Amino acid sequence: MDFKYVYKICTRDEWNEAKKNGKFVGSKKDKEDGFIHFSDKDQLKDTFNKFFFNQNNLFLLKVDALKLKNLIYEQISDGDMFPHLYEPFEIINVVAEYEITLNEKGYHDIPTEVL
Repeated sequence: MDFKYVYKICTRDEWNEAKKNGKFVGSKKDKEDGFIHFSDKDQLKDTFNKFFFNQNNLFLLKVDALKLKNLIYEQISDGDMFPHLYEPFEIINVVAEYEITLNEKGYHDIPTEVL
């Protein structure tokens, strides 16, 4: 697990709204759950496949985890540890953004520099 960066998958609209406001306040699912869902780079493929399969207009945000004050790694039902943030984050903490393409089988092409 890489503790330096965490990754947020969001829609184009969510990312555009965050850039307009200077902070990311969360997706609909984040707001329902009370925290912003992140993934470690080793969890990205599974997260894309489980929650975003065959979905277009997605962005992947690489976020500097060391600048997030309330980032907590919590164990989920399968025993895996996922990073969760209990507040919005400033977009200045995003060190890279990637527009994610969808292949013909409905899977996402994650940039090789991330994996």
